[in-house]
Amino acid sequence: MTDSLPAESAAPEPGPTDWLTLPDVAERLDVTISKVHQMIRDRELIAVRRDGVRRVPADLVANRTVGKHLPGVLTLLTDAGYDDEAALRWLYQPDDSLPGRTPAAALGSDQAREVKRRAQALGF
Repeated sequence: MTDSLPAESAAPEPGPTDWLTLPDVAERLDVTISKVHQMIRDRELIAVRRDGVRRVPADLVANRTVGKHLPGVLTLLTDAGYDDEAALRWLYQPDDSLPGRTPAAALGSDQAREVKRRAQALGF
């Protein structure tokens, strides 16, 4: 008799739990939708398609502003060859050595420089 292993269920990928559509981002930031599109093109924000709609992680747009260090980290990740999906995975990859346990959460803490340093190291 052989023991069979139960089928492994795919664990959900780490990522944000709340999302904003681009019109929601425009409303939260009190800017036009075209300004939101420009911010995405300029790598000030990251947007990915979910259910056919471009969305932005809600925690990256807080208090009517974009996280101060987010644009720099997005530029570093782009320079390291990361596309938007890969950058999003990196930002939300669990890391017990960071406060908040993800680079995205640590961007809002005094560990933002450490997150930038780690993103910069990816290019080498």
